[in-house]
Amino acid sequence: MCTVCGCGDHDTPAGHPHDHDHDHPHGHDHDHDHPHDHDHGHDHDHGPWAGGDHDRAHDQTPALGAAHAPGVAPDRIVRIERDILARNNAHAAANRARLAEAGLFSLNLMSSPGAGKTTLLVRLIAELAGQPPVVVIEGDQQTANDAERIRATGVPAVQINTGKGCHLDAHAVGHALDELPLAVGGLLVIENVGNLVCPAGFDLGETRRVVLLSVTEGEDKPLKYPDIFAFADLMLLTKSDLLPHLDFDVAACLANARRVNPRLRVMEVSARTGEGLGPLVEWVRGEAGLAAATARAFAAR
Repeated sequence: MCTVCGCGDHDTPAGHPHDHDHDHPHGHDHDHDHPHDHDHGHDHDHGPWAGGDHDRAHDQTPALGAAHAPGVAPDRIVRIERDILARNNAHAAANRARLAEAGLFSLNLMSSPGAGKTTLLVRLIAELAGQPPVVVIEGDQQTANDAERIRATGVPAVQINTGKGCHLDAHAVGHALDELPLAVGGLLVIENVGNLVCPAGFDLGETRRVVLLSVTEGEDKPLKYPDIFAFADLMLLTKSDLLPHLDFDVAACLANARRVNPRLRVMEVSARTGEGLGPLVEWVRGEAGLAAATARAFAAR
């Protein structure tokens, strides 16, 4: 049992091998045995995210020791959590450097299950029409269903199955990158496991974080799950075409989100009708162009 979030992903606090099931775009599923240092800690109150490359200041210290494990002293829990986060952040830094050198813009797409991540991504891929080229990492506890949906669009995708794990980690993402073509000026989308808690504390090396909130979930979600909204760059209010049929207060939802994160950018979108996708496509293309230009400038030095 993981001492950080209790998800059952880990039987011991650190240093044991386990498998990541990667369903690869070349058509075969197999396990990669990665005997790593237990990068999969899970976070409850670790609001401050250790990622770089953002406008926000990251001078806060995560609130460690919030988890409880029977028979484990609180000070040991704190040490375990610090070790887990430090190891994850080291892998995230390596991923970030690799993606920056390759000139890729990358998104960590997060939401609760059923908010519409994969459906929106399929629609976004169609709207982008290869400009920029897209590659995808899919995270789920089981099945390769989402990766298969992405591949049906013609886009390369790697499936990571986390088993009992409730989020992706930077080490697994780093291995998945080995399976993808990384084109300068391209877009990498990492679709995280559906969960509004655990993914919030784990930097994957992405450029930007995007959290989806569907209009079927309730206006209070940013207050109930603040960490994932507090350090997102963009919130997509999805399934906006359903608003006429729901008793959902958009203004209250946005006020709650900006109470948690005053700098949060928000877009209302519908994957079914295409509503609001224009600004999202423009934002993605602009960020991808910036990543490519920065990589070329460094390469020319």
